Formats: sequence, C-alpha cells, structure tokens
Amino acid sequence: MVKRIMICLLLTGFLLTDAGAQQQGKISRIGLLISASSAATAPFTDAFEQGLRELGYVEGKNIAIERRFADGKLNSLPALAAELVALKVDVIVAAGSNLAVMAAKQATSTIPIFIIIASDPVERGLAASLARPGGNITGFTSIAMALSGKRLELLSG
Repeated sequence: MVKRIMICLLLTGFLLTDAGAQQQGKISRIGLLISASSAATAPFTDAFEQGLRELGYVEGKNIAIERRFADGKLNSLPALAAELVALKVDVIVAAGSNLAVMAAKQATSTIPIFIIIASDPVERGLAASLARPGGNITGFTSIAMALSGKRLELLSG
C-alpha cells in the first residue's frame, strides 16, 4: 500500500509540474510500457490505478492511461515505446525489465520516464548515479542493499 502511494505520488508530481497539466480541463496522459503481458501484470496495474484513484486521479476524467504490453516479445518494446511518444504522453512508466526502460530511453529524451524495479540502472547506462540519475529517467530499482540507507532515511524523514 505504501509503495503504491509512493509510486503514485512521484508520478503525479511529474504530471503536476508540467505547465500544460496545470491548465484547467487538461487530461494528463500516462504511458505504461510493460515487457510482460497484461494478465501477468494485472496486480501491478490494478494497484497502480487504485493508488491514482486514491489521489483523486480518475481515468477518463483527469488522466488517460495508454497501456502497451510486450507480452514477453521483448523485440516489440522499441515500437511500443515509439507509439507512446507519438501519442505525446506526459510521462512513461516503464516496468518489467531493463529492456522496457532502454526502449523508452531510446524513444525520447524529453518525456519523463519513471522506472519501476529495474535492476541496476547505473550499470546498464540508464542513469548517471542513483542519487542523481540525470536525464529524463527516475524511479525505483530492485537494488536492495545499495538503497537500504536511503530507504531508511525516506521512511524516518
């Protein structure tokens, strides 16, 4: 529950800082780029959407969610990422594998990319460092030990 809220808070921060999103009546667009199938990731997407609703974001009312699933066909990720960029989403949420993040990064250098559970983004060349990723990528990683201190700091702060 807390993780879902944190993800949604960070994501809505991207949406709310966009000058266009602050215009009354504008529907912000979230692009989901997921390397697995919709069935395999249903718990994640359901929790994600529930967290957004808890924060007052309702699909069709004040947000639109463009979903793209590679269904395990990882070579389709670049085309799916390009589709999201062409749709002019406000943020891309890349999940399921580093390949989803890499496809999003190759597709855009201007749209914010929020990663969820990518393994070592620094080692993969997706971020300059964990403290200051640089570019248009941020989010959560699965590197447990390297982030333990930072997680404790966030929880106690």
